[in-house]
Amino acid sequence: MSSVIIGLALGGCAKPPTQHVLAYQPVVTTTNSILTGSQPITKQPLPERIFSASHLGGRTMAVSSTNEIALRPGEVILTFDDGPRPGKTNEILATLDDYGVKATFLMLGSAAQAHPNLAQQVATRGHSVGSHTFDHVDLTKLSRQEALDEIARGERAVSLALAGSGHAVAPFFRFPYLSQTSFLRTSVMQGNMVVLDVDIDSKDYYKDTADVVAKRTMDRLDTRGSGIILFHDIHQRTVDMLPAFLAELKARGYSVVRLVPKDNSVFGRDVITAEAPERSETL
Repeated sequence: MSSVIIGLALGGCAKPPTQHVLAYQPVVTTTNSILTGSQPITKQPLPERIFSASHLGGRTMAVSSTNEIALRPGEVILTFDDGPRPGKTNEILATLDDYGVKATFLMLGSAAQAHPNLAQQVATRGHSVGSHTFDHVDLTKLSRQEALDEIARGERAVSLALAGSGHAVAPFFRFPYLSQTSFLRTSVMQGNMVVLDVDIDSKDYYKDTADVVAKRTMDRLDTRGSGIILFHDIHQRTVDMLPAFLAELKARGYSVVRLVPKDNSVFGRDVITAEAPERSETL
């Protein structure tokens, strides 16, 4: 029987529709709009400051449960799902370094296993690395045991990818497609994983331009005032929009909170046997 220590918690990528038509109309008279008319974000004059932060890099928040994530007005947490991916994740890391901010990367076990050096690079540059299952499957389509196995397998693969870097996988988890059941959410949380839900979905998985993604995300953030933002470090449009988006965050006085685990040792988490017994090839 293979056992794994999984701290369980929740959140996830949204599933794009099979046919998508983006209902987007330019905002004409919205106080906090980052665009006017149809001009791209990079050509817009800087708006008046909304909040008072002078530096984009904000405070560090250490949490051990989902309900401890409490953001103040003007604070955001940047999260990137589905990586790491060569040619994309490394460019995003460079942009985050340029603006002096830290993010949380919720990695697929399969991707981290395929690119361990890139996974380690994310951690060594000061970002939190959590898990997002192994193969990005809809867990509600699996049996309870299969779903727990998938979560455990994903976290273990990320952990092994980070081995030797001096950094451990954080107990942060997001459900693929944000798809979950009460049983899975409860199981994850009982394992002391921190579920990262989504307050602002950039929908960067839609085939929109970088400027459309930036505007949509900023408009939703302005409406809400703070929150956890969902991006994916596997899309070129996300790579392209991020510098201008972070510049706009700074211009508007937002600050980016660095999310870290309060206790990331095995002694701070419950031990849960998630995987089913392995079947012997012999009778």
